[in-house]
Amino acid sequence: MKKIITDEKLVDEILERGVETIYPGKELFKKLLLSGKRIKLYCGFDPSAPALHIGNAIVINKLAQFQALGHEVIFLIGDFTGMIGDPTDKSAARKKLTREEVLANAKNYVKQASAYLKFTGDNPAVVRYNSEWSDKVSFKDLLEITSNFTVQQMIQRDMFQERIKAEKPIFLHEFLYPVAQGYDSVVMDVDLEVGGNDQMFNMMAGRDLMKAMRNKEKFVMTSKLLADDTGKKMGKSEGNAIFLDTDPKNMYGIIMSWPDGVLGSAFELCTKVPMAEVLEIKKDLKDGEVNPRDLKMKLAFEITKIVHGEDAANEAQDNFVKTVQNKEVPDEVESIKVKGERINIVDLLVETKMASSKSEARRLIEQGGIKIDSEVVKEIKAEIKINKEGVLVQRGKLKFVRVIGE
Repeated sequence: MKKIITDEKLVDEILERGVETIYPGKELFKKLLLSGKRIKLYCGFDPSAPALHIGNAIVINKLAQFQALGHEVIFLIGDFTGMIGDPTDKSAARKKLTREEVLANAKNYVKQASAYLKFTGDNPAVVRYNSEWSDKVSFKDLLEITSNFTVQQMIQRDMFQERIKAEKPIFLHEFLYPVAQGYDSVVMDVDLEVGGNDQMFNMMAGRDLMKAMRNKEKFVMTSKLLADDTGKKMGKSEGNAIFLDTDPKNMYGIIMSWPDGVLGSAFELCTKVPMAEVLEIKKDLKDGEVNPRDLKMKLAFEITKIVHGEDAANEAQDNFVKTVQNKEVPDEVESIKVKGERINIVDLLVETKMASSKSEARRLIEQGGIKIDSEVVKEIKAEIKINKEGVLVQRGKLKFVRVIGE
């Protein structure tokens, strides 16, 4: 039996670091953790994309903290719920995915999560798929499960109210998403579910279902969301999300582009820097005692180190200093051959994959984000002369390619 660590200082940190709320109460949950009982906890991850992102990593890091105290952690892949699509914060129904699409997306989830969570050795995290039980639910079972909820409970959600006002459809399967997620808790018989605070409704549905079907208390822990000091969330919609399969140099560079206001939150949520040091960082930022750029470099290094290892983080940092701070070209630049002596700049960017489309290429040029041999290109109709020695194409601060004529 795995020994459970009940050191009060460590328990307090796990209950406070990055935590928004604990239901039904922090003190009650603390008492449970100090009792020495080994609890079972989980978080589910719907494979809606081929890679986990930094928001997922925040919750995975919290799972790892419980794992370090000896508790049983379940890493749940939502290959069933992922086909439905979580309606949380969505103004329209998600596109439904097939089982094959969901499993293809989840292919590398465990590998990516292993940067934070241990899946081997002493007290490994257990990987489960919720199709294991949800595929077997009969219509009779479904009627019994859903009888524990009311339409009023489901329809009170903000995004559903907004859709009603906008006369947009709400599909019945969207109502069933929190039911399916709640059923995961019942089947696995967990003591705790962890998730971002945007998942509170779904997690509380599971808490209600546990009481109704197992007559058992399930704790819910919501984590803070990564946001700047004005409350603006970092994420895909803002264009500054980081996926865990991002290569080290780009990961480091993206973090360096984050606003200064996110630093304190990011150190608390996304790193393993001791909390005492995090509090000192927050104080120094508030008092203006430190250059935010220096802290941002430390943050970029710490996150890249967790995901890719220390050697890769060092290389990414050296590359950033050389190519951005010192405005030099990296030692190794990919070479691509193109036909013809001249090519339109828009076509060149698409052909070299420096832009995913002509519209993106035009936007980059209009924003001054493209350079040819260190000179900013200002015209979308510009013709670029290609020779055998090659021209250096640069996108932003970190992307380079040398284009050579055949």
